[in-house]
Parts: sequence; structure tokens; C-alpha cells
Amino acid sequence: MIGGMEFFVYHRDRPGSLALRAELVEAHWAYMDRFADRMIARGPTFTGDIPTGSMHIVDLPDPAAARAFAFDEPSYQAGVYRDVLIRRWHRVHGGGTGEGDRYLVLGLGQGEAPPAPQNPKGLIAYGSLLSDDGAAWLGTAALTTAPAVLKPEHYAAIEVHNWTVGGRR
Repeated sequence: MIGGMEFFVYHRDRPGSLALRAELVEAHWAYMDRFADRMIARGPTFTGDIPTGSMHIVDLPDPAAARAFAFDEPSYQAGVYRDVLIRRWHRVHGGGTGEGDRYLVLGLGQGEAPPAPQNPKGLIAYGSLLSDDGAAWLGTAALTTAPAVLKPEHYAAIEVHNWTVGGRR
């Protein structure tokens, strides 16, 4: 790790912002290039062919740096995104790229973290979403090739987003 803390950052697109998003694509890339050596995972979410968000798992020094990363991003500044989810990330599994369809699966909750899946098929990355100080479990984020990786009984809500690996090609 470079900065010592990993953060999950998910910008969700504002409805009707597709043209503005397209206009700002190079500004977004130039901004993200500054963090390329700190990226653990990244990429857009979609509904069909339409982008719906932008997800990054990034190594940063502290929660203030994570907020700056999220809110200084040019597309956020211009109004492309309707909201941003920022959480400390504790990686449990990770390292693959997966084949075929890919998903970002978010399980939101609180209390005690459920057990992580053991040797799950199609898992790209899996980790706990934590409070800024790392003390409270607030959910789980998984990058996977199987959308049903989280068990509903452990979460207040589960979101499944089509996702693809991002970064400059």
C-alpha cells in the first residue's frame, strides 16, 4: 500500500447527465491519471450501454484525502454525479479480473460483518465497507462475475450494478 488506507469511492450519475459526462471524459481521465499508481480497482457501472456511475478503490493517506479525491473530481465539480459513497475499504479477497459479465455488488448494513465467502467462483475483489476510523462495519462491496454473491439476510439493502474494468487502455 502506498498511502496506508484503502477507500471505496462510488460516484452515481445524475439522471440526464450523459452529454455532460461525455464532454468531461478527458478531464476525468487526466484527473484519475494522477492516482493511477494508487488504484486497486476502478471502472464504470452501466444500465445497458448507458453509464450510471464511476467506481474506484484507491489507496490514500486518510479520510480527508479520500473526500478530496471524490469531490475534486471534474465530473463531480460539473454536476455529472448525484451523490458519492465514500467508505474505508478492507480487502478480504482480490486480485482477479474475471471473464464475461462483471458486477459491482453493494451490500449496505451495520453491526457485525457477515463471514466472507470461501473460495467463491468468479470473485474479482471483495471487502468490507467501514467507517472513517475503520471501527464500524457498514457494508460490503464485491466485484464479481456472479451478481448473487451476497446473502440478503446479512444486509439492509443490496445493489447490483453492471460494471466493467476501467482505466486508460
